Amino acid sequence: MLPSYSPYDFDVHADPYPYYASLRSQAPVYRNETDDFWAFSRHADVLAALRDSDRFSSVNGIRMEPAFWGPQAEHFFSFVAMDAPKHTRLRGLVLRAFTAHRVQGLAPRLREIARGILTPLLERGSFDLMTDFAGPFPTDVISELVGVPEADREMIRKLGMEIMYTDAESTDLRPEAMAAIGALVGYYTELTIERAKSPREDLLSGLLGAEDGADKLTPEEIVGILILLVGAGIETAMLTFGNTWHAGWLHPDARRAALDGRVDDWIAESMRWDPSSQGQLRTTTEALDLHGVAIPAGARILLLTGAANRDPEVFADPDAFDLDRDTSASLVFGSGRHHCLGSNLALLELRIALGEIAAAVADYDIDPAGLRRIHSSNNRGFASLPTTVTLR
Repeated sequence: MLPSYSPYDFDVHADPYPYYASLRSQAPVYRNETDDFWAFSRHADVLAALRDSDRFSSVNGIRMEPAFWGPQAEHFFSFVAMDAPKHTRLRGLVLRAFTAHRVQGLAPRLREIARGILTPLLERGSFDLMTDFAGPFPTDVISELVGVPEADREMIRKLGMEIMYTDAESTDLRPEAMAAIGALVGYYTELTIERAKSPREDLLSGLLGAEDGADKLTPEEIVGILILLVGAGIETAMLTFGNTWHAGWLHPDARRAALDGRVDDWIAESMRWDPSSQGQLRTTTEALDLHGVAIPAGARILLLTGAANRDPEVFADPDAFDLDRDTSASLVFGSGRHHCLGSNLALLELRIALGEIAAAVADYDIDPAGLRRIHSSNNRGFASLPTTVTLR
């Protein structure tokens, strides 16, 4: 019998992959009446929908909670919750500021930040990977990129956590999360006003200066992009660090190979095997028929990239963790016109931080008694990973 599937279900959060296997084989177009969505779980269907932005629209956003879902979604997710031509314009202007040169130029500073956080932790020998490293590091990286003063960075991270996660099985945002969004909007509005008066060599100044002819980003659009970076740039990176660390812990042979130099393979396979982002939402613009299931126009479609990344039609023995695997078909960064804009920065962060750890650490262990997961409708990862390291 097909299990019921909901992205709000704590049992799904604990281990979604058996659910995904059932959906792929028995209900590749799954209907959840209670939460009002259809789910696609096969790689071919998810990929086709990601690439077909005419029929699978992003205008209602990428998260299902009522506060996030709808025409107001662009206030939370900026150009990620837009279709062409608005999406084309805004993403194009952001690209003028968020250049490969600006990202690669951060590498020495990223290494400095990583070492600054890691050195005392490694000397201590035991720490919580999530709270002591995986949270602070991406926060500092994004804050460095944007131009957030060091004194404000911990506040930014805490507000982001307040928005993203909940300890209750809730289908909407808590009042505290709404208050955190308001606080971030207020903070970034003030910072934008201040930076417009005295530009620097940071992304915020780059966004203020980005132009296509006479077209420039408005202050409101810039604040929206900065809000997006809290989720896309901080939370996703933080959870990816934790999931990669946890995957290595579960697979001792792969862990030893990873720490002995196969960091890139460790990252790529971890992101396929247990990605931090499990799905993306779309809205159908016309009635469709897929696998014999009629889907109306205006339907919410949950594209389960986490399920697609374990599709046996694409990945042999998909539940196995294999550093030798070709992961090029992984949908961890999406596809089509909404392909993740920050993928290069995310990979640079992961490579630098895990490379620094691998250079110093011969092995590590996680205390399973202290391991704690986050609860989120579309993100997967840990709140706590108590770690003990053995230095080289």
